[in-house]
Amino acid sequence: MNFPTRPELWDSARVTDVPSMRELGERARAASRQVAVASTAQKNDALLAAADRLLAHGDEVLAANAEDVARAEDAGVAATLVERLRLNPSRLEGMARGLRQVAGLPDPVGAIADGWVRPNGLRIQRVRVPLGVVAIIYESRPNVTSDAFGICLKSGNAAFLRGSSAALLSNVAIAAAMHEGLEKAGLPTDALVLVTDTRHEAAVEFMQLREYIDCLIPRGGPNLIRSILENATVPYVIDGDGNCHVYVDASADLDMALEIAVNAKVSRPSVCNAAESLVVHAGVADAFVPRVAGALAANGVEMLGDERAASLSALIGPAEPADFATEFLDLKISIAVVDDLAAAIDHINQNGSGHSEAIVTADLAAAERFCTEVDAAATLVNASTRFVDGEEFGFGAEIGISTQKLHARGPMGLEQLTTLKFVVHGDGHVR
Repeated sequence: MNFPTRPELWDSARVTDVPSMRELGERARAASRQVAVASTAQKNDALLAAADRLLAHGDEVLAANAEDVARAEDAGVAATLVERLRLNPSRLEGMARGLRQVAGLPDPVGAIADGWVRPNGLRIQRVRVPLGVVAIIYESRPNVTSDAFGICLKSGNAAFLRGSSAALLSNVAIAAAMHEGLEKAGLPTDALVLVTDTRHEAAVEFMQLREYIDCLIPRGGPNLIRSILENATVPYVIDGDGNCHVYVDASADLDMALEIAVNAKVSRPSVCNAAESLVVHAGVADAFVPRVAGALAANGVEMLGDERAASLSALIGPAEPADFATEFLDLKISIAVVDDLAAAIDHINQNGSGHSEAIVTADLAAAERFCTEVDAAATLVNASTRFVDGEEFGFGAEIGISTQKLHARGPMGLEQLTTLKFVVHGDGHVR
């Protein structure tokens, strides 16, 4: 298997033998029919073999990634985005571990969700079946290539992937390892189809392959989501912005609150479950805001606050109203002081993106009200927003975190990549 590491080989403007988007869609559709009926053992064998091949070809994958990173740095790409792009041996091990974890999870395909018997004796069941061809369009993060492949395969779907030009060499190398795993297990290599044409026009065509794509999942920033909303004609589930909040309530343990707030912001600021805003109850603001400002500043975080927050620490600059609704994806955070829990909930619902919202409190009633009234895919009590993640939830490698309310919401694991089919058994019943 060849692992291309020369950028000129994958410049879309120069490649002459790139298959058409429709041809790629046809291949993914054909493979999806085979994968849908593959046994659990066969899918697991492919996942385990793919994990082994990924590590066996680790040097080639990291060499390809180093070229992607070098090109991004030469182009002046922001450091946080380069960090999303970068692979290292530890992250490669994590990708392989994710594939193995998915192999160890229960297979959702064929599971009976529920069933009942009608008065006339007709037996009705709802059974989980694959979606078919799951398309993912994503930016920068090459780990999505293996994560998406693994979760699509285990749920009986073909993965139709279109990454960004920034990670193209990395994605090609990772996909090659996944193909070796599929071959070893006797499954079609087109169970993973990778689009290597990174032109904008190709992306729009990808979003409109209604005959071939059953569900499209975008993973990227506002520009990508906007493009999906404007151009996609296939069904999609939005993996949306992560403008996540940490609210420190009047009864909070302030030591706990400090640790949670710092972890939620700085542990990995470029990901969607990182906190982008801190909301503090006025009753503890005088004691807490200077402490948290000092801790965040020590970690290189720029802080923008409302008038009340800025008055409590010289480290906090003035915020514009739009800052409270901004996903910074960087070492930057907005801070607001509110009078009570109701004001905190209003602030979060007005400015949040429906992703993940946390409260730090010792008041059970406050926690219950927060979880009931805050409109988000996930709410957390006395825990960092960084835990809203498929692997942390026990799903293995996730396909994304949905901020929609239809079909799937929150981390999307194996079950969210299936749908339900009615299976009806009769005994010569006629109507």
